[in-house]
Amino acid sequence: MTEDPNALPPGVTMTLAAIAATGAVPRPSGEALAVQKQRILDGIVQQLSDRSLATQGNWQLAWLGLSPDNANMAYIAKETTGSNQFAVVVRGTVGNEIDTMEDLDVGTVVPFTVGGQSVSVSKGAMTAFTQVVAMTDESSEAGPGLVQALAALLKPAPGATVYVVGHSLGGCIATMLALYLQAQTWNDSPQFAVSTFAAPTAGLQDFANLFNSVKWAVYQGYVNKYDIVPLAWASLDTATGWYPTPGPAATPAVKDILIPGIKGLSGPNQYVQPTTTAPTLNPDYKAYNPKVVKSSTEDFLAQIGFQHANPTYLKLLNSPVPAPAPVVDSISPRVGAPGTQITITGSGFDSESMVDFGTVPGVPPNFVSDTQLTAIAPAGVGVVDVRVTNNLGTSPAVPLGQFAYGGPEPVVVTGIVPDNGKLGATVTINGVGFNGTPTVYFGNRTATATPVSPTQIKATVPLPDPLQPKTVDVRVRVNGYLSPTAPVDEFTHTG
Repeated sequence: MTEDPNALPPGVTMTLAAIAATGAVPRPSGEALAVQKQRILDGIVQQLSDRSLATQGNWQLAWLGLSPDNANMAYIAKETTGSNQFAVVVRGTVGNEIDTMEDLDVGTVVPFTVGGQSVSVSKGAMTAFTQVVAMTDESSEAGPGLVQALAALLKPAPGATVYVVGHSLGGCIATMLALYLQAQTWNDSPQFAVSTFAAPTAGLQDFANLFNSVKWAVYQGYVNKYDIVPLAWASLDTATGWYPTPGPAATPAVKDILIPGIKGLSGPNQYVQPTTTAPTLNPDYKAYNPKVVKSSTEDFLAQIGFQHANPTYLKLLNSPVPAPAPVVDSISPRVGAPGTQITITGSGFDSESMVDFGTVPGVPPNFVSDTQLTAIAPAGVGVVDVRVTNNLGTSPAVPLGQFAYGGPEPVVVTGIVPDNGKLGATVTINGVGFNGTPTVYFGNRTATATPVSPTQIKATVPLPDPLQPKTVDVRVRVNGYLSPTAPVDEFTHTG
């Protein structure tokens, strides 16, 4: 197939796919679906107008559909500089990448009939595809349904090219949606193109054969060599040998339990990826997260997330990354009562930001800068996560963003110095909330510990457990808390 020399660069279509993740997570305090949809819409419009991105502010939102359970979202955008190009963009997964693969329901296949031909696809992919096709946008001037809206948009643009685009699960569904759309009857003779990134497989060999038989104007199927998600469900065993130096190397739990368990979800079904000529990205593993390279299951999962992420794909394509959702780095104070004023430090804040204390909404915060907000703690009990939401999304929960009503202060380990050593060596444990009489654990072994201050403990490396990996989490128990695990608390036994 000879592709159109005027085809959209992959950086443009990947940017459109990344923008689909805007506002995907609901507020922790809850919000009506219509309110979240408006946030998503406003955020996508904001991102599409950003001239610093590969899309150069030249795309306009024309339709947006959101499923009733927020599991799926798609939008239609049109290029505004006269290129006669449109994009139907399907949102990727909202949650964890491993959860996504487990939730796709690939043990069962169902018939997908398109253009008079029936092929086999996973039940999970069919469910998501059905939701996307059934979604409506009553506010769209083009029409409520996806096909209806696209037909109206194409009517004054004969011979247009329609790109069907998606990252991750969005890419998987895009392959089905593209087949469905190109099989419809159109009065304006559009060409259809497909641009996917990090897409798991939708169906079996007959599905791949059907997809390959279509004369697409363009088919771009981009994959990061060290992204586990596109290996589902044809070649997941490849990941048991990851990651090359500097790591993280797969632990026995990853090689013998996690990956085989995920692979087993597909049962007897032999999934096949459509054929693509797009070059493999990151073939030499030069792009990796240097903060998670130790041989631990935690680091392996964190590296999976990095390799699959929208920003990683954009950087591999030498394209700018859209502004991220808010991030909370820390709060101060971390203990108080209703009415306590706290300072939230992080990034991505704006004057529209909203703050939630667990599931309770706070009063509108005071915007100080894009890195700082002040907020008043609402009525509440226990230990809650303080999170910030705006039109671009919701910040993830982080250990240093916990607020304890009435105390004591949450315990968090922020670093180990040194982070490797032998039996009997002394290490310094840095963190917060160490007031009291702490107990320190290296994996499941108790260490001799000497408190230095509320933010520092000295500990002696105990005898390692031969049944545990060499790299273990160092955790502190004090005042009823046991610190959460994180890559920063990892220690490697060297002897």
